[in-house]
Amino acid sequence: MIPRYSRPEMVALWEPETRFRIWFEIEAHAMDALVPLGIVPADAAKAVWERGNFNVDRIDEIERETKHDVIAFLTNLAEYVGPEARFVHQGMTSSDVLDTCLSVQLVRAADLLIADTDALLTAIRKRAFETKNFATIGRSHGIHAEPTTFGVKLAQAYAEFSRCRARLVAAREEVATCAISGAVGTFANIDPSVEAHVAKAMGLSIEPVSTQVIPRDRHAMFFATLGVVAGSVERLATEIRHLQRTEVLEAEEYFSPGQKGSSAMPHKRNPVLTENLTGLARLVRGYVTPALENVALWHERDISHSSVERMIGPDATITLDFALHRLTGVIDKLLVYPERMLKNLNKMGGLIHSQRILLALTQAGASREASYTLVQRNAMKVWESDGQLQLLDLLLADPEVTKWLPADQLTPLFDLGYHLKHVDTIFTRVFGEA
Repeated sequence: MIPRYSRPEMVALWEPETRFRIWFEIEAHAMDALVPLGIVPADAAKAVWERGNFNVDRIDEIERETKHDVIAFLTNLAEYVGPEARFVHQGMTSSDVLDTCLSVQLVRAADLLIADTDALLTAIRKRAFETKNFATIGRSHGIHAEPTTFGVKLAQAYAEFSRCRARLVAAREEVATCAISGAVGTFANIDPSVEAHVAKAMGLSIEPVSTQVIPRDRHAMFFATLGVVAGSVERLATEIRHLQRTEVLEAEEYFSPGQKGSSAMPHKRNPVLTENLTGLARLVRGYVTPALENVALWHERDISHSSVERMIGPDATITLDFALHRLTGVIDKLLVYPERMLKNLNKMGGLIHSQRILLALTQAGASREASYTLVQRNAMKVWESDGQLQLLDLLLADPEVTKWLPADQLTPLFDLGYHLKHVDTIFTRVFGEA
């Protein structure tokens, strides 16, 4: 990923230095496990730990000749270790190193993404309670529906990202496996105890059956999870973008002193951060299909997955890490306008109470069909007047309505508080008893 959309800690996980360091640890831990089996002398294992090192530029130089990255690494390692290096990689195959390393990298990436999600949840929770009782219009199909509160909108986002966090935890567990099973995964030339030792040392579990490679359904699930999280990022970003539209303007991104919105129009305050998040979410979701297609490999192993993972591993995790961090900043500094929410809520002359009137008519004895017709014919007059007429006035003037609902029963049906009476219940469900 380009630096513009990258954060250093996640980028560092995918640097060559980190990758080769993990390779070294895998090889060194495997040697330790081979010592009690009599396959590797103890002084050779000790020599690797003490003198073992590598140089990224030198590995690249060797690989240009060998056309094999693991062999290039082992050759460079031997230049540091000396004669004892002949015991390195005993009974192992390249995928043992590559796949176990990828598992370690994805686990560490998941840890960062989980931490990102925790920070986002903290920000959403704080703003949800701040805006818990800010009445606003709920919309379906982009059209005014019935009242809700801005806090309820954020409570929904909190619940969604709580599920995202749980999915990331599951995805982390899914990819946290180690394979040190040798060619075609039969352990013919390396004892299964070596795999168990390396797995424990690297913080992984053993892969029950690795056919020289760790099965790619695990990785597909991991990247699919990242795609789902990205979808949730876009959902919240899109909501903010809509709310910032000039015609709505119930909330907007923080606009810092000196910030410029347009090179041509000095008045512009554009939702650039959430638009950016929408684009980044598309990228992360775009990595899901290649991960799914990696599941089907030829027989015990091929490398059609390799080039894909070298790109989507860093790109997907770096992009989502950046997006979650950016979204946290947006929520933390989000500007919220409760007065504008009330203005918009009252814009359509009381139409937001139409369902309650419909239900009251049915309770009073009118059929549902007749009740719907009575409310709709008055509501359409308000709609066509662009809210200049008031639904209550029209209903009070309609004898077919007042014969069922006289004024003293009709007027209280326009109480805004009626729609918000269960906000506390929703918050308790989402945030627990607090």
